[in-house]
Amino acid sequence: MIPLIINSFISFRWLDMVDILLVALLLFKLYDIIKGTVAINIFIGIIAVYFIWKLVKGFEMELLSEILGQFISVGVIALIIVFQQEIRQFLLLLGKPSFIKKGLKGFLFWNFSINKTTIFDIEPVINACKRMSASKTGALIVIAKKNELKQYIESGELINAKISQQLIENVFFKNSPLHDGAMIITDNLIRAARCVLPVTENLEFPVHLGLRHRAAMGISQESDAITIVVSEQTGEISYSLNGELHTNINANLLKQVLMKELNVQ
Repeated sequence: MIPLIINSFISFRWLDMVDILLVALLLFKLYDIIKGTVAINIFIGIIAVYFIWKLVKGFEMELLSEILGQFISVGVIALIIVFQQEIRQFLLLLGKPSFIKKGLKGFLFWNFSINKTTIFDIEPVINACKRMSASKTGALIVIAKKNELKQYIESGELINAKISQQLIENVFFKNSPLHDGAMIITDNLIRAARCVLPVTENLEFPVHLGLRHRAAMGISQESDAITIVVSEQTGEISYSLNGELHTNINANLLKQVLMKELNVQ
């Protein structure tokens, strides 16, 4: 009788393996969407609340368990509200025919790059910002970090070119068709220009600043990107990071910030 129970307990079908792989693939893709955004912190917070609820329930702390239980009971609705943008991106991803092919390819262990490092070339960016500041050429440059900002890259014109001072200045030249919008840089490449970014809804945002600054703060609130703005009116250089906007900085300070945030030696 005992061997029979053990055998039934450890029985493992090939469908179970497929089930595990599919769940792992979906979780991997979900992580790929929310990594480097504030959403991942919220997600970790929700998981922490769930485990705390299980803990206090095990210790029979009835009052706290009841409060946390009510929170967990509406967790699905809360997830839909909080992660509505990420859920939309995930569903759009599922609708693409190449999802399974790319997902399986990216999930293979030899395609993982845990210690992947890219040496970012900040000099062309700094020099371009200095020249655009002197000529009062408006610019909005987003440098992605963990979050690759794929959905925003797709909103613009793909470039996929090596970073160069001349290219940055040409893109933001006033008569250029690509100057209106943001340039996004990832993995030491200019991925796209004329990208559409979300604008901040912060009611305390300075009224004298324009849409470039609002977009700079907006994308830094939703991701870990660092955004550089050159004002078309004053030529002042600003940057936004972690939802905070720092205005009227010089090129030397900008260089220090980029070196620190991008781990440039």
